[in-house]
Amino acid sequence: MSYTVSNYILDRLKQLGLEYFFEVPGDYASIFLTTLDSYEGITRIPNINELGVGYATDGYGRFKGVAACSVQYGVGTFSVLNGFAGGYVERVPMALIAPSPSTNDRVLTRTEGILFHHSTGNLTADKTVFENVTVAAETISDPATAPSQIDRALTAMITHRRPVFIEVLQNIFGAACAQPVGELKPTPLVSEKPSLEAALESAWNRIRKARLPVLWGGVEIQRFGLQSLFQEIVDASGMLFTTTSLGKTVLDESQRQFAGTYAGPASPALTRAVMAKTDCPIALGAIITDDYLDIMAADYGDLINVNDEVCHVGYEHYQGVVLKDFLTGLLARFQTDPAFPRKYRRPGFKPDPRPRYRSGARLTYELFYYEMGNWLIGKKQIERSKLILGESTSLYVFGNLFGMPQESFVAQAAWGSLGHETGCALGVELATGHRPIVVAGDGGFMMICQEISSLVRQKSNAAIFVMSNGGYAIEQAFVDIKAFTPQGSYAPFDLLPDWDYPALAKAFGARGHIVETVGQLRSLLRKLEKQDGVPDLVQVKIPLKDLAPQLKRLATTP
Repeated sequence: MSYTVSNYILDRLKQLGLEYFFEVPGDYASIFLTTLDSYEGITRIPNINELGVGYATDGYGRFKGVAACSVQYGVGTFSVLNGFAGGYVERVPMALIAPSPSTNDRVLTRTEGILFHHSTGNLTADKTVFENVTVAAETISDPATAPSQIDRALTAMITHRRPVFIEVLQNIFGAACAQPVGELKPTPLVSEKPSLEAALESAWNRIRKARLPVLWGGVEIQRFGLQSLFQEIVDASGMLFTTTSLGKTVLDESQRQFAGTYAGPASPALTRAVMAKTDCPIALGAIITDDYLDIMAADYGDLINVNDEVCHVGYEHYQGVVLKDFLTGLLARFQTDPAFPRKYRRPGFKPDPRPRYRSGARLTYELFYYEMGNWLIGKKQIERSKLILGESTSLYVFGNLFGMPQESFVAQAAWGSLGHETGCALGVELATGHRPIVVAGDGGFMMICQEISSLVRQKSNAAIFVMSNGGYAIEQAFVDIKAFTPQGSYAPFDLLPDWDYPALAKAFGARGHIVETVGQLRSLLRKLEKQDGVPDLVQVKIPLKDLAPQLKRLATTP
């Protein structure tokens, strides 16, 4: 039996640490999927739709450092595109092994104008589209060049921690090719030394003079495996640290110097006070989104910002500075300067009020947050779980949590595709072995609900809480916040249909629950401490006009 291009792809992925491969089948991929099913060391994971494939691959790649999937040509690739766009924005290493019409099909298209199924007629269309959301895009039409093309794409993926597109003609999947030589490793990224030294010197002068410099960690700290280095900087400097919403839990958050997760006005009181007083915010590995327009407008000239794409100290920009090199140089200065570590005082602040309530109280975003936070952290459920938040009110509410362990929080907080939280749960569980605890908005959940079936199929222990208020609350808050007053009303386009969630769960083979009060939630959480390989879908009924204080601050701050 000959060694084929399919074998080569799988061998390289396995060498990089891949154990699970996500897919929705298609005839153009049949040779590859047949090879995969007989391949030892990588398990095929079927999904229900292509977008679910993309989300699951994303969830897996966030923790495993490599992820891969396959979908049908054309109709499948365009459906999975959204998942890969999110991976591109949020630095997730993931590969799409994309099947494509055969060599002979392409000849017939060119010579006789035949339109093959799932094709736009332009057989380069899939690659052209994916070039916009990947760091490498290859079309493999010759088995002789397949090894070098596959290696080139996968090396780009692990170097930049971003998606790649590997399109393979249908017949080429089964064509014989050479076997791998050596192992794939990230391409070393080296800073331009004069630029690095100048950036460090400028940054250091600002840090030493600052009254309250604050470390602001981002998701690239995790993606590039720099957590230990970042922790050393925290320890050596004595500085307080915060994170972006996307970068929440890049470090353990139970330590004294953690000042909360920064999400602009939606942040906890301590975090708001710290970021209002800092005269030197130091963003390291952070993707700065429009959640941070307030600090960018007020403090851009004081900001030190270094990530995979930029390096600037105030208004001074430096080219060719690698994040790891900058962190290493910064740490060396803290370690050799006798003035550090310093004891920086937290600024005074008025804590956000805590609600007082009884077990019979009707659930709101805020009460659900307090009860879930106590269960996850107080009862230590988070130690064997991952908390996954959707792009909804819940993201900003649960971003206020303190005491979370390292790498225990997942949110697509930059790309913000509705439904990502439920779709990525299976990938997160397979990558980590931890139970996914999902808090989804009902609008987002409705977009991807069928992935409950994928979770059931894999005997997942996921618990999915759907915040069921019947509307797009976060959307409505920015359209017209008066809708949350007794006299106001939602815009018609922000209202959702009423679903029977227990019946939906039953149809997919999951368990369904409804909770409306604090007491009902507490009782259910005790039951959920047992895991038996059956997912739980929980409808959390809250009022349509419930407005979480975090969302109110976010929507009303100029």
